[in-house]
Amino acid sequence: MVINPTEFELHLFHEGTLYQSYNLFGAHVIKNGTDTYTRFCVWAPNASAVSLVGNFNQWDGNGYEFHKVNNEGVWQLALDRDLTGAVYKYEITTAAGERKLKADPYGFYSEHRPNTASVVQPLDGYEWNDQKWLQKREKKSSLGEPMFIYELHVGSWKKHEDDSFFTYRELADELIPYVLSHGYTHIELLPLTEHPLDISWGYQSTGYFSVTSRYGTPHDFMYLVDMCHQNGIGVILDWIPGHFCKDAHGLYQFDGSYVFEYPYENDRENRVWGTANFDLGKTEVQSFLISSALFWLEKYHIDGFRVDAVANIIFWPNSIQSANPHGVEFLKKLNKAVKEYEPGVLMIAEDSTDWPQVTAPVEYGGLGFTYKWNMGWMNDTLKYMEADSDKRKHIHDKVTFSLLYAFSENFVLPFSHDEVVHGKKSLLDKMPGDYWQKFAQLRLLLGFMAAHPGKKLTFMGTEYGQFSEWKDKEQLDWHLLGYDMHQKMDDYTKEVVKLYKRSKPLYEVDQSYEGFEWIDADNREQSIFSFIRKGKNPEELLVIVCNFTEKVYSNYRIGVPKPGEYREILNSDAQVFGGSGVINKKVIEAKEVAFHGRPYSIEMNISPFGISILRPVNKRKGRNNHAKEEMRSNAVGRRKRKPPALIDQEPR
Repeated sequence: MVINPTEFELHLFHEGTLYQSYNLFGAHVIKNGTDTYTRFCVWAPNASAVSLVGNFNQWDGNGYEFHKVNNEGVWQLALDRDLTGAVYKYEITTAAGERKLKADPYGFYSEHRPNTASVVQPLDGYEWNDQKWLQKREKKSSLGEPMFIYELHVGSWKKHEDDSFFTYRELADELIPYVLSHGYTHIELLPLTEHPLDISWGYQSTGYFSVTSRYGTPHDFMYLVDMCHQNGIGVILDWIPGHFCKDAHGLYQFDGSYVFEYPYENDRENRVWGTANFDLGKTEVQSFLISSALFWLEKYHIDGFRVDAVANIIFWPNSIQSANPHGVEFLKKLNKAVKEYEPGVLMIAEDSTDWPQVTAPVEYGGLGFTYKWNMGWMNDTLKYMEADSDKRKHIHDKVTFSLLYAFSENFVLPFSHDEVVHGKKSLLDKMPGDYWQKFAQLRLLLGFMAAHPGKKLTFMGTEYGQFSEWKDKEQLDWHLLGYDMHQKMDDYTKEVVKLYKRSKPLYEVDQSYEGFEWIDADNREQSIFSFIRKGKNPEELLVIVCNFTEKVYSNYRIGVPKPGEYREILNSDAQVFGGSGVINKKVIEAKEVAFHGRPYSIEMNISPFGISILRPVNKRKGRNNHAKEEMRSNAVGRRKRKPPALIDQEPR
C-alpha cells in the first residue's frame, strides 16, 4: 500500500521549509515489491473535492476522487497501476461548486502546446557523465574566474528549413561547438519552464517543474546540460519566482480562491505584464518556489539562475517606493537554501533598483545573491554610445560614473535580449554614423565591456553584428556571416573573449578597487579614457585606452604605472577586424617623462573609435638564443606561438 505523506513532511511544507516538496507532490510512479502504484498529491486548501481526469479514464473523474490528507488542504490519490505517459489534469470543485480543470503545479512534463495537460513522466533513467564538472564547481568560487555568458532563446537561435524548432539534442550538437569556438564560459537560456504563449519567451510560466515540451523530453534536456558540462560550459536558466500567467489551466485561482497569489487585488495584479504576483509571504508558496529552484539543480544539474524581475519582488507590486518585506525575506530564504544545497551555484539578480547588499551574504544582512546585473552601467553606456561622437563630451560622466559604485556589489555587465527588442534596435544599429563607423563602435563597445570590472553577458547575434533587432519568431540572420564586415566582427568577438579569459587582470579582481585604476578619466574634449586593470599579482597589469570619437592621434602620451616596454596585444582598429589599421605594431618604450600624475609615460597611436590594450613586456633573466621570440610570445600570452595577426598590420 502506498504510504501517505508523513506528519513531518506536511509540517515542513506548511511551515515553508519543505525544499524538496516535488518528492511529495505531483505524479509519482512508485514500485513496492511486485506492486506498482501511481500516486498523485496536490495542495488545494479551499477545494470541496478533487478528482483525477485524463486519457486513461475518458476525462471522467468518477471513481478517481482524491482523499483529504489533512485539514490544510493536501489531497492524495493512489492508483494501483503504472500510468507513465498518461495525460492528466486535476478536476477541482471549488467551495462555490464550480469545476476547474487544472494542470499539475508539480507536473514534471506537459503536453505540447496548444494542449495544456500534464504528463506522468518519471525523471530517472538518464545516465549522467558530468561528475568532473560538478566536483570542480563545488570546490571553486566563480568570483576570481573569467565569466563571459552567451544568452540565447532556444526557439530562435537556429531553426530548421521548415521553420521547426531544434530539439534539445539537436541544439547540443549545433550550439556547443559554436560556443566553444567563441570561448564563452556559460550559456544562459531564456526560461524553459512550461509556458502557453511563445511570445512570452517563457517569462509567463505555468509549469515550474516542467521543462517545456516544445524542444523535447526531460531526458533530451538532460543531454544538453550534460554535454555542455562535459565540454566545460556552464548552464544558467532564467527563472521567474515573482509572477505567473493567468491562463485557466495554470496556478491562477487554482482551487477557486487565491492560493498561490496575493489575496488583495493591488498586491496580486501585475499590471505591467498582465500576470499575477506570487504571495511570497505564504509559507506553502515558499516551499513551492524554493523547491522549484532545487528541483532544477538536482534533476537537471543546472549551474545557476538569473532571477527575473527582482525589483518586482523587493518592492510591493505596482510600487517603486514601498519595500515588500515578504519579498525581501523570501529572497534571503531562497538564496540561503540554494547555497546550503550547493555553494557553487550561481544566483544572479536581474535588479534595476539601488537596494543595498544584493550580493552580500544573508548572514551579513544581504540578500545572498552571487551576482547582480549592472543595469545602471548598461543604461549609461548605451546612452553614451547612442549619442553622436561630437556630443559625447557633454555626457562624459556616463562612462566614469559606474566606477563610483562598481565594487559595491558583485556585478555582471549585461547586454541582454531586453536591449535589442521592441523597437530598441540591435547593438550594431544603435551605433551612430555610417556603416564602417557602426562596426568600429560595436568593436569598441565590446572591448570596453571586456576591460571594465564585472563579469560579462551578451545576447545571441551580437557576436557577429546582427543588424536587425531580435525577431523572436525567426532564427538569427546567419546569412550575415557571408558578408566581410560581419565575419570580421565575429572574428573580433572571438579574439576579445579569448584575450579576456587568458588575461588575469581582466577578471581576477573584479570586486575591489585594487583591480582598477584610472589613468585619465577627465579628457572630456577628446572623449579618450585610459585606465589600468590589475590581477592579484600587482605585477600583472594591462593598460587600456579607449577613443570614443572618429579622430586619429599619433604620438599621444599616456602615463603608465612602471618603466620598461609595452606591447599592444589587442587593437579593435586592426584591419583583420575590419578596422583602418591605426595600431601600434612595435614595442613602446616607457620614458621617464611625468604625465597623468605618473613618473613614466608612453607615446602611442590612437585609433578611431578604437580600444587598445597594452601589456608590459616581462623580461626574464637567463633567456636562450630565442629570447626575443619568447619575449614576444609572452607579451601576447601565447608562448611559442606566432603573435596574433593584428600586430603584423602596419599603422596608417
